[in-house]
Formats: sequence, structure tokens, C-alpha cells
Amino acid sequence: MNTHTTTQPPIPSHFNPAKVGEVWRVPYQQRAVEAEIWAKQQNISPVALDKTRICLLLIDVQNTFCIPEFELFVGGKSGTGAVDDNQRLCEFIYRNLGVITTIVPTLDTHTATQIFHPIFWVNAAGEHPTPAATNITPADIDQGIWKVNPAVANSITHGDYELLEKHAYHYVKQLSQDGKYPLTVWPYHSMLGGIGHALVSSVEEAIFFHSIARQSQTQFELKGENPLTENYSILRPEVLISFDQQPLAQKNTKLIKQLLEFDAVIIGGQAKSHCVAWTIDDLLTEIQQIDSNLANKIYLLEDCTSPVVVPGVVDYTEQANATFARFAEAGMHIIKSTEILTNWLT
Repeated sequence: MNTHTTTQPPIPSHFNPAKVGEVWRVPYQQRAVEAEIWAKQQNISPVALDKTRICLLLIDVQNTFCIPEFELFVGGKSGTGAVDDNQRLCEFIYRNLGVITTIVPTLDTHTATQIFHPIFWVNAAGEHPTPAATNITPADIDQGIWKVNPAVANSITHGDYELLEKHAYHYVKQLSQDGKYPLTVWPYHSMLGGIGHALVSSVEEAIFFHSIARQSQTQFELKGENPLTENYSILRPEVLISFDQQPLAQKNTKLIKQLLEFDAVIIGGQAKSHCVAWTIDDLLTEIQQIDSNLANKIYLLEDCTSPVVVPGVVDYTEQANATFARFAEAGMHIIKSTEILTNWLT
């Protein structure tokens, strides 16, 4: 870790770039055997011996966001954004097996009856909002355009519809007051137990290979289970306090503390304009409350993340780029996956 390297380590022969955009079963036992052999051949030591501890934080690299034809595929400007990002990400992991200490994949995790899914809301005719094309504001609720679906109160507030209405109105109003995106009604996505919730197969394989080669437990972090708040960032939900000033949800203080104890944190994943940006922004907020110099140990993989772009509807490219520029101004490093990792950190 203390010497500059001019050549990149090889990539294991099992990696097939053509399969990154597909869903398939990882042959765990076969890869485990190969990973142990690979570690010996490449002189890769266990993470217990690492003097410099590097975390790779991967935001929502799941089928739901990263596989074409899935619910919220992040195509970016090119239309193939997340697939291209994940090819580079896999290569980055394999080239840096001996350097990355811990991989932390986040998993957006949802069930059907949540505040941002169509079933939660109805109009006067009893129809649900059109997902991805509907935002709900306090004015919409005041004018009766949308109201909470009375039937879902049974699942969320033990049948107390008035309580659920108060929760929902407070939530939508709080988003507006905090200057956040209005409540977006999303398609059903990242459904717990479903294929969309799973990591992209090629990335899962690379992470598993790392865990065996380096004898390092992968640390999975779930977010988004709370039915009454969105959770773009892995570090905190959108709203923390309910209408009655009681805790609605909590920050992930354990992960925040853990990330700031690493010597470097490298971040990639999807989408650059949403969950990646929110996570980094929350991390920066925590850093600035402790020591702004800590921003210097955060590295953003700009070629392993893409913004949300729906041609003819929305394009968050400029906002995402501006947000990343702000992170760089705060001291974070924007780098490419093809750069030699040891050169960044020495």
C-alpha cells in the first residue's frame, strides 16, 4: 500500500462482461475454490493483515435498477448506463481485490404497502396514481386530488385511518419544508424476496470472490423497509420525526461511525442523481459536523454511477453533475475505476 504501482493486476478468467446485463445463478462453491487458488497465485493476503483499511460502499447495485426491462433501470444518457457502470465496477473489484478491505452493498428493500407505492393512494374515483409520473404535494391532499387509501390502514396503523392520514400529510408537508423532492409515487420495485431485490449477478459474483479471496465478510446494509418514509440514502430516511414529534425512523449511526473509521471510502452504484447523491450528501453532513478534513478520504467512482434519465420526461444529469462538483469542492475525490487505486491513496 505504500508503493506506487504502474501495472494493474489481472482479472480472473471467469468474468464475462457480456453477462453483466443478465440475471443468473452464481456458482458459489466453484468460485470459492477458484478464489482461494487466485489469492495464492496473486499473493493476496487476508484483510486481517491490512495496514490501510479501504471500504467499497456500493449503493443499490440491484437488478431492479441495473438490468434492462426491470422496474427502475437507470439508463443514464447512453441508455445502457447501469450495465456499463457495473462492467467497470466488476473489473475494479477484481483489479483491487488485494486492496479493498470491506465491501458494503446497500439493498433498497420494499414491500407493497408503502407510502411511495400506488396502492397507498387513491383519488375520488378510487383509482391509484400512475407510478413514476405522479408527485404528491400537500396541495394535492388539501384539494382532494389524492388521499390515503383507507384499506391500507389495516396493515400499517392497525386500522386507524385518521392516524395514517396524519402521518401521510405530515410526511408530504415535511418534504416540502425541508426542500426535498416531493413524494414520488414509484413503480413497485426492489420487492423483498423478489428477483429485483437481488444484487446484479456479475457484481454479486465479484463481491463473493472478494470475500473468499480476502477472507472478508461482506457487510449488507438494508434500507427502505419503513412504510411511512422514503429512504434514498443508506444513512438516513427522508423524514425522521412523525407528526406527533415522536421518532418515525432513525439514522444509521452505526454505519456512519464505521465509514468514518476507514482510511478511505470508495463509493459507486445507482442512481447518481438519487440514492448515491443522497448517501454522499448525508455522509458529508456528518463529516462537516465532526471534521471537514474527513472529506479527503472519500472517493467517488464517477464511471460506476449514472443519473436517472427518462427520455422526454426527466433528465437529472445536470443536477447530478452539479451535486458531484459540490462534493469535490468539499474535499472529496472524483476518480475513475480504471485509475490505479494504490496511487490515489499514497
